[in-house]
Amino acid sequence: MSFAENAPSQSPVGHVRVVYLGPVAPHWDVHSDFGDPRLVDGFRQRVMARLVLLPPHDPQFRRNRERVARDAERELLSLQWDLGLPDEAAPPDPAYRS
Repeated sequence: MSFAENAPSQSPVGHVRVVYLGPVAPHWDVHSDFGDPRLVDGFRQRVMARLVLLPPHDPQFRRNRERVARDAERELLSLQWDLGLPDEAAPPDPAYRS
């Protein structure tokens, strides 16, 4: 059993949406709907450090996307990805692990 399975379910303290901007760098932007601005800005800096030069078809993107999802879980942020693809064409979201 992992720590996440033992931890009590807590409500998110903020929400962020990672948006794919297109094939020209910078490829990503991070928007926030609510939450502490300092927390969100720190998260945004870490996301941009991981994804700034990676388009979604790059093999490194999958690994870094999972790292971003784990980071959001640790910070209690609700994470949403907008890859600009229809839902059925988008890769599975690592935040929804079974």
